[in-house]
Amino acid sequence: MEVNYDVLVIGAGPAGSSAARFAARHGLKTLLIEKRPDIGSPVRCGEGVSKSWMPEVELKPEDHWISDEVKGARIYGPSEKKPIMLTAERAGNEVGYVVERDKFDKHIAALAASEGADVWVKSPALSVIKDGNRIVGAKVRHNSEIIDVKAKMVIAADGFESEFGRWAGLKSLILAKNDIISCVEYRMINVDSNEDYTDFYLGSIAPAGYIWVFPKGKHEANVGIGVTISKMKDRFDVKNYLDAFIKSHPGYSKGKTIQLITGGVSVSKVRDKFTLPGLLTVGDAARLIDPITGGGIANGMISGKYAAEVSKKAIDSDDYSQEMMNNYERMVKDKFERKHLRNWFAKEKLGTLSDETLDKLVDVIADVKINEISVEEILKAVQLKYPELVEELENLI
Repeated sequence: MEVNYDVLVIGAGPAGSSAARFAARHGLKTLLIEKRPDIGSPVRCGEGVSKSWMPEVELKPEDHWISDEVKGARIYGPSEKKPIMLTAERAGNEVGYVVERDKFDKHIAALAASEGADVWVKSPALSVIKDGNRIVGAKVRHNSEIIDVKAKMVIAADGFESEFGRWAGLKSLILAKNDIISCVEYRMINVDSNEDYTDFYLGSIAPAGYIWVFPKGKHEANVGIGVTISKMKDRFDVKNYLDAFIKSHPGYSKGKTIQLITGGVSVSKVRDKFTLPGLLTVGDAARLIDPITGGGIANGMISGKYAAEVSKKAIDSDDYSQEMMNNYERMVKDKFERKHLRNWFAKEKLGTLSDETLDKLVDVIADVKINEISVEEILKAVQLKYPELVEELENLI
């Protein structure tokens, strides 16, 4: 059996649904496929998002997928003294929401469907269909049938492992152990989290990573940890670190866990090459996860919009060459690569700092009146209070 579309999008996470939404809006016959029977489940996410990027993808906040709107973030050093306060005055629209990720993902997929995209669930891609060196579709299992889905453009949004991208010929293996974070998260009730702030804890309690607390309403929160796998000696290390943190904090140790989430997150550089003739990769599949925060929703949805724009251009000009695909790579790199690379270097450096140094760094930023969180401003403040640290920190970013 064979069906034909202008655009085939593989993966119905936020990046894929965004690509399908904007492709359909451009008047392209679009199919969005998802291998799982339920879009958005299982949840593998801390569920915190900022507000700043939402207008760019025409996303309006909806009460049904928002658990909590926060005023800002608090970042604690290892001693957990006075935290850095990132409020709207300092961070602008970088403050935001804690969402219900399954409802959020379904909402974005619904936006794609409302624009005219077809959506197939429980429909995994099984292999790549090529015409010479051009990707022209995928074999898909749908309703117990194997269907050849032919498409003028294919957009892969199947996560940082991106099986489809690998099948097509893109390198997807992450070799550096520093570039993969192992994560464990508990959804907890009966805890004393602060509804107004997301909290982050740095230091040896989460080697080369951090612990987070994202409030989900009164006395409910996501409490999680990410640790770079190069710092792990045992596969239970990450859970043990998180359990130790919770045990040492009475406001969380009295709580009850109602959900456990585990997974891995790539915190690598942006891929050098993430397209092939007829194929664009978006979001996590293109390694657009922020290396510092581990967040990928915003970057994924924006890259999905860009992929739709280039798909429209390719189809209108009947040009599926690598040169045409490079237009998408340039758009993505112009938007993300400089900040992404800066944050990758910062991630690498922060992972080497002692608890004492991290405490001093947090102390400086927390106490000094900094109008904008930037490297230059931080180094000026460090020079005044801890001049001996300047040399260690000046190449942080």
